Amino acid sequence: MKKDFEVIQIPSLIDMHVHFREPGFEYKETIQTGIQSAIAGGFSGVCTMPNTNPVTDNSKVIKEILSKAKKYHFEIYPVAAITKNLDSLELVDFKELKKAGAVAFSNDGLPLLDKDVFLEALKSEELILSHCENETTEVEWQIEQLKKAHELGYDAKLHFCHISKKESIDLIRKAKAQKVKNLTCETAPHYFTFTRDDIDTTGTFKMNPPLGSEIDKRAVMGGLIDGTIDVVATDHAPHSDDEKLKPYLEAPNGITGLETAFSLTYELLGLEKTLEKMAYNPRKILKINNKKMIKVALDETWVVSPKQFKSKCKISPYKGMQLKGRIING
Repeated sequence: MKKDFEVIQIPSLIDMHVHFREPGFEYKETIQTGIQSAIAGGFSGVCTMPNTNPVTDNSKVIKEILSKAKKYHFEIYPVAAITKNLDSLELVDFKELKKAGAVAFSNDGLPLLDKDVFLEALKSEELILSHCENETTEVEWQIEQLKKAHELGYDAKLHFCHISKKESIDLIRKAKAQKVKNLTCETAPHYFTFTRDDIDTTGTFKMNPPLGSEIDKRAVMGGLIDGTIDVVATDHAPHSDDEKLKPYLEAPNGITGLETAFSLTYELLGLEKTLEKMAYNPRKILKINNKKMIKVALDETWVVSPKQFKSKCKISPYKGMQLKGRIING
């Protein structure tokens, strides 16, 4: 006999970091399947990254993405590229892309490593989302560039994506203690759930930044609890099942995260802090007015079955895990 669990309403979740792959890589995910996956996970809005084909570096692509999202009555908050085609040092037209609907700017997996051009991007006074490849090194110099922009009189804003290493968290904590303004960061559930010891022979556990040590995992947990880390995002980055099941070294980076993120975060942080990291802080950082609510059964447990995911990618490192807190749709 199925037990009835109390269902409550909470503010909907906002994901600051997803890849819906469209345009250009629809065999991995589409805007439609990405939205369906997001809704199943309790999200009413997501920030889509610009590494599409063509790159989201012009108003035409932004308008196409927004037009498709409108059909599903779902909020996509497009993140545009910082530089043209993601691989140049020529900055995009920030004002034009903001007018078209971009909420922030990022070069995602092709990070901007030229310090002078990075400073110029910060001087746009738009929200810059930094995806660090060499994480701790880049966090260190980018904080210095943020300080420099402030000293020059600009209202620069910097948000670090998917922070995963203890040294990076320590640097961000120190900067916040020094009252560096407009500095925020996120992590993702896989960084407080797994370590590199969990990696198997396939690409199931392959993501970028790669999974860290137990010390890194504990630092991520500590950063979430003490407020150093502002946001839990998913970095939902689906690939075809065949791609993810290749040998580890050959497989692409990425994880499907939308449909498991709430429960994983809720089990670690409890409801109040989960809403802070997944609902309130994203709205505040992005300056968006999204008042949608969702229903959850907080005491209900469920087993992760990736074959039931709405996402096109059915490969998940969470397969078979029993989680607590179920999103109720409908």
